[in-house]
Amino acid sequence: MKINTSIRKRFRVSNKVKKVASKDRFRLCISRSSKNISAQIIDDVNKTTLLSASSVEKDLKGTKVNKIELSKIVAEKLAKKAQEKKIIKVYFDRGIYKYHGRVKVFAETLRKNGMEF
Repeated sequence: MKINTSIRKRFRVSNKVKKVASKDRFRLCISRSSKNISAQIIDDVNKTTLLSASSVEKDLKGTKVNKIELSKIVAEKLAKKAQEKKIIKVYFDRGIYKYHGRVKVFAETLRKNGMEF
């Protein structure tokens, strides 16, 4: 079965992150579309999602801001949730997306709010 390019990219990046992952860190997986952005903190050992934040949640649904500002807001929200659960160190899994634009702004905002990766 032939796998297309985007699926191969996602597997390549995610597998590199999982190989170096240790038990004291979780994986921060990001996904974006043309309008929205979402992220999850995943425990790969137990195969569970610990936290998630998205731009399609009810409190962010009606906001009229551009996409970069929206990614900053979602990153701040995720960082606040992570601090409540005492999650500081994570691995950043960018998936098929380049570390550029909204993904880069998302990562920098998380770093400013106390997350380490």
